Amino acid sequence: MTWFPSYGAEMRGGTANCTVIISDEMIGSPVVLNPDILVVMNGASFNKFQPILKKRGLLFYDSSLVTKPTTRSDVTPVMVPATQIASSAGNTKSANMVMLGALIARTEILQRSSVLGLFADFYRNNPVPNTNRQSLLQGMAYVEDKKG
Repeated sequence: MTWFPSYGAEMRGGTANCTVIISDEMIGSPVVLNPDILVVMNGASFNKFQPILKKRGLLFYDSSLVTKPTTRSDVTPVMVPATQIASSAGNTKSANMVMLGALIARTEILQRSSVLGLFADFYRNNPVPNTNRQSLLQGMAYVEDKKG
């Protein structure tokens, strides 16, 4: 796995982005021009980055913040009210973890047991509340409830 964040003047009030590549094979470059999956957390990012998503790609977006989306007809939208879910749990800052849980549940790109095992290892010796784990589980549950 590799990640490649991109911050500029946007970081102070506009859009910012980060490329994450998950592969069983060697990753030759952290640069992705047309991703298979796009996760957007606000309207500005939705408008700016949706055009680069591959045809038939998955477009995850926070439907709490992207309220009037116009999605391309050649992509699959996955609406997750991540900020609303995180807010109801008491911490809007964990909306990204809600979205990660939704992505894992929808794509099965990572094994649920492996991801949850990481949290178990981290929190074994850390007294910090396990908000991220709970938010991840809520995102998974949201998508799983939509499937059923």
